Amino acid sequence: DWREDGLTPDDAVTIGKALKAAGLDFLCVSSGGVATGIHNPTGDGYNVPLAERVKREAGISTRAVGLIFAPKQAEDIIAKGQANLVMLAHKELDDPHFPYHAARALGVADPQNVLPPQYAYWLKGR
Repeated sequence: DWREDGLTPDDAVTIGKALKAAGLDFLCVSSGGVATGIHNPTGDGYNVPLAERVKREAGISTRAVGLIFAPKQAEDIIAKGQANLVMLAHKELDDPHFPYHAARALGVADPQNVLPPQYAYWLKGR
C-alpha cells in the first residue's frame, strides 16, 4: 500500500498463499490508493514485479494492473510469464476500441475480419 508501516510484498505473497489454499483461482495484484497522502509509483507497469512475485512464490495466477498502456507492453508481460492476465482500465477508458487497435498493432488479427459489419464503420479511415 506504499505506506512505511503498511503491507509489503512479503505480505502479498503470504496472503496469496492463504487465498490459494482457500480455493481462489487468481489474484488481481494492485497496490496503493488506499491512504491519504501516499502516492503510488508512476512508472509504467509498476505493479508487474509484484504480480510476478506473487505468481511465482504463492503459486497462484495473477492479473497485473498499473500504468500498462501499450499493446506490446501488455503482450510482453504475458509472454514473459510475469502475470497471467493484464488489465488496461485507463487505456480502455481513454480508447474504448483499444482491443481492436492492439490486435492490429500486434498483427494478431485484422479487426475488420472479426467485427460484425454493423460495428466496423468506425474502422474506416483509421
